[in-house]
Amino acid sequence: MFKVAILTASDAGSRGEREDRSSLVIRELIPPIGEVVDYALVPDEREAISEVLARWADQGIADLIMTTGGTGFSPRDITPEATLDIVERAVPGIPEALRAMSYKKTPRAMLSRGTAGIRKQTLIINMPGSPIACREYMEFLLPVLEHGLEILTGRGGNCARPDKGQEK
Repeated sequence: MFKVAILTASDAGSRGEREDRSSLVIRELIPPIGEVVDYALVPDEREAISEVLARWADQGIADLIMTTGGTGFSPRDITPEATLDIVERAVPGIPEALRAMSYKKTPRAMLSRGTAGIRKQTLIINMPGSPIACREYMEFLLPVLEHGLEILTGRGGNCARPDKGQEK
């Protein structure tokens, strides 16, 4: 089981004006691979988001951090930038695959700016603030996420499949 932290970036949510339903979707779907060990709800402030992400990764609080919110076109949507401020290695395949999957359902998927990256031994993935989109992303991502986390945390072997002549 992996340690999971959830960070929601929402001005309205941080003021108590909107319920954070996307984090509830993550909490509902994450048990097959992990347990939620921390949660924060912060306003759409770049430094506030970056500080929480960096602290959780640097202190080893979470193997996986899922963010929700702040990935759209609004001037206050800066979660991807805050994430990129602190990651050490980008993981472009995750958001590319998520957008490609989502594009099959709606062309608006191309408007998602979510990103993913690694800091220390923690994977950080930006999820949408929409509970429906968050559910679709999670259901698509979960079957491969466990393997990636095993590799990242040193609990699993490499990703390579055996060559046809090498299989036993």
